[in-house]
Amino acid sequence: MEQPLPTYQVNGAEIRKLRMQAGLSTAELAERAQISRRYLNHLENGYRTRMRPTAHSRLRAALDLRADSTQLLLEPPEGPSEKR
Repeated sequence: MEQPLPTYQVNGAEIRKLRMQAGLSTAELAERAQISRRYLNHLENGYRTRMRPTAHSRLRAALDLRADSTQLLLEPPEGPSEKR
């Protein structure tokens, strides 16, 4: 059976705070991170709380956060062998 891909549980309020500090609109940050504006809006408002590693990496880069930054995370990433 195929294992689920790992995901990161992210802090939407922190994403919004950092976006606003950077002086970016939702559309601007979404474009920089190569994600949809709707997806970013859902993350910021808590409708969605999980991201795949590639999207998380692009969002960190768009916000000029270090590659090893955990600032956007609520908890460590879940791997295929960990419980959800």
